[in-house]
Amino acid sequence: MLIGGRRSILAALAAMLCMAAPAMGAEEYPVKPIRIVVPFGAGGPTDVMTRALAQKMTEAFRQSMIVDNRPGAGGNIGTDIVAKAPADGYTLLISTNGPLAANLTLFGKLPYDPLKDLAPVTLFTYLPNMLAVHPSVPARNVPELIALLKAKPGEYSFGSGGNGTSSHLSGELFKTLAGVRMNHIPYKGDGASMIDVIGGQVPIVFCSVLAGMRYLESGRLRALAVTSSKRVPAVPDLPAMEETGLPGYDLAAWYSVMAPAGTPREIIEKLNSVLVKIIRNTDLKEKIESMGGIPVGSTPEEVTELIKAEIPRWGKLVRESGAKVD
Repeated sequence: MLIGGRRSILAALAAMLCMAAPAMGAEEYPVKPIRIVVPFGAGGPTDVMTRALAQKMTEAFRQSMIVDNRPGAGGNIGTDIVAKAPADGYTLLISTNGPLAANLTLFGKLPYDPLKDLAPVTLFTYLPNMLAVHPSVPARNVPELIALLKAKPGEYSFGSGGNGTSSHLSGELFKTLAGVRMNHIPYKGDGASMIDVIGGQVPIVFCSVLAGMRYLESGRLRALAVTSSKRVPAVPDLPAMEETGLPGYDLAAWYSVMAPAGTPREIIEKLNSVLVKIIRNTDLKEKIESMGGIPVGSTPEEVTELIKAEIPRWGKLVRESGAKVD
């Protein structure tokens, strides 16, 4: 009877410990390094801003952050890796409106569902793009570029950070509103596209403000406009596209922190609490703004609502522009 009583007590204690384990794990999280997947190449805006965020996360969590670049398929490859990763909070994603919205229409079928297979943590930042040309292009402003493209339809190409990215669709929106023809050359991130533009292999580029502005002072790139509805503080002399004679032009990338669906709510909440403080921290806030971004920091629910609204918006843009995956 005593042995049976001891067994019952031990069983009850074991059950209590099992019930307490999830709460203890969330409270102690993280207890090991966190991998942050960037679905675009090294050197591009997503990569640069992720590394700035990761540094602050390392300080806040006192754990190493491993930035893992997994470019390809307009961000779909890296996004799918996180969608299928263990839902334990140790694999995160910095993704954009390409893999989370536009690619549903652009690619037709994705290996993941952005609303079902991923759990939002927070909205990181907005980042407008810029329209720029190699100095050899005989156009010093947007009206001159439009005139050049209309005089030589289909003879010029533009580079972007990849199919479905905001830089790609910035170019497609430009073609539609300006009534011009250009060939699209996708790259694995803005960092890769800039190499060929600076080298003169590609005459025109739509890229993030961050990727392009480092080449402006040296004269290796001539910027003509930003793609947002208003001017960007980091490049105040550049006009918004609307100012150049293209009313209704407004397109910017947004970056969100995501986790695999099923990640415990308490871990999501802890991540959100820390990340919002980091994003709004003066040091990182100023750094993001200096890179042409607009820092945000939001609730997970606000990210979900944003994705729901952006899927039809970007889908409409893809269909109307005729954008296709090459």
